[in-house]
Amino acid sequence: MRTLRDAKIGETVTIKKIHGSGALKKRFLDMGITKGTKVFFRKVAPLGDPMEIRVLDYELTIRKNDAEMIEIEEE
Repeated sequence: MRTLRDAKIGETVTIKKIHGSGALKKRFLDMGITKGTKVFFRKVAPLGDPMEIRVLDYELTIRKNDAEMIEIEEE
């Protein structure tokens, strides 16, 4: 299983599945991270966490621990 944490800078991927439940999953959905959504991985903070992605024409910062809950597939 490949997750958003495994994506490389400059890569565009598609959300395949969101793991987890409750408040975390709801937060992902509220941010626009849903199945079939395309995500562009922009950059990583200097110390390696968090990571910045582009979703639905806006930038979003997400922790790598949370990114592990988002299963992806390559474009």
